[in-house]
Amino acid sequence: MSMSEKLNNARQSALAENLKTVGYALLIALVIRAFLFQPFNIPSGSMIPTLMIGDYLFVAKYSYGYSKHSLPFSPPLFDGRIFARQPHRGDVIVFKKPTDNRTDFIKRLIGLPGDKIQMKDGVLYLNDKAVPRVRVEDFVMRDVYGNVQRVKQYRETLPNGVSYDTLDLTDHGDLDNTGVYVVPPGHYFFMGDNRDNSSDSRVQSVVGYVPFENLVGKAELIFFSTNGSAHFWQFWDWPSAIRWNRIFSWVD
Repeated sequence: MSMSEKLNNARQSALAENLKTVGYALLIALVIRAFLFQPFNIPSGSMIPTLMIGDYLFVAKYSYGYSKHSLPFSPPLFDGRIFARQPHRGDVIVFKKPTDNRTDFIKRLIGLPGDKIQMKDGVLYLNDKAVPRVRVEDFVMRDVYGNVQRVKQYRETLPNGVSYDTLDLTDHGDLDNTGVYVVPPGHYFFMGDNRDNSSDSRVQSVVGYVPFENLVGKAELIFFSTNGSAHFWQFWDWPSAIRWNRIFSWVD
């Protein structure tokens, strides 16, 4: 065998090894994303103050078992869930919007199957009882231009003891007074913590009741956060754009 043939064979062997390594890496990444953790970024303000626009977090895919929505593009391989575990009231969950079974939403679980939900004058009622809430200090919202808005903030506590903060932008918002929602069997009722700025289960035409199968996973850990004041290529502005106090904080 000539020297050139040996070099050519060596190059082909190296290329094959590199392709094999890349293939293994992609397979491992797919397994991690499908069965363990999926990164998710927050594009809207519906979960302020718990989650901010520009937060990046890990979603635990194993929290409630697995459905077809656990896999990329939701292939119709099976119906229902395997290794199913029931979610808890107050969990912050990523789910597929039932009206299209494609769009990822993230909200807080408020109602379990059989629950009755209603909003009266901005107060959440669960099974005919007002959910306790306590006024806390105003939440200060500041945009990238430095404009400041102070918003009323309440500490709300669900019957199982889960507490979290909610915002009340207006006393008489479109969703501050609703009819009674009765959660069907096998479905769940979700709401955003930013109560007057959230398309959630209160808006039946947009979200409505969410089937158990549509749950993707539980939001666990914020691993990165930026206020959006710096573009990706403006690396010199990254230190001032990063919200350092939110990195590696747990989602409550």
